[in-house]
Amino acid sequence: MKTAHDLVAAAKKEIQEVSLVDADTAIQKADLLLDVRDGEEYRAGHLPGAVNVSRGLLEFKFSNDPAFDDRQMKIVLYCKNSGRAALSAKALKEMGYLNVLSIEGGFDAWAEAGKPVVKPELPEFE
Repeated sequence: MKTAHDLVAAAKKEIQEVSLVDADTAIQKADLLLDVRDGEEYRAGHLPGAVNVSRGLLEFKFSNDPAFDDRQMKIVLYCKNSGRAALSAKALKEMGYLNVLSIEGGFDAWAEAGKPVVKPELPEFE
């Protein structure tokens, strides 16, 4: 029986990961920066310019939203530490998307490196 770790390891053999060093350039060239974490994680902090489509809804959203019809679209995606992103990249590849990159190490590695993170501004109450 396979575990989640086994599935992620297998997916990483079939996808292309971009190193943290090269992630900025990949993001600049991308048509879409995609955060596949859950909405609560996204709202707690995300990469500037990222759009959130959670892993659980990815295939449905990409199948039903005309904004995602272009299979040539350059997509860079990430999750917390790269597992869900690897599974998402594999799914998008299987759906015919030709230019999909996953950020190695995910959001945690990005934040640890001191790269920019967007955090929501909460209203001040007096």
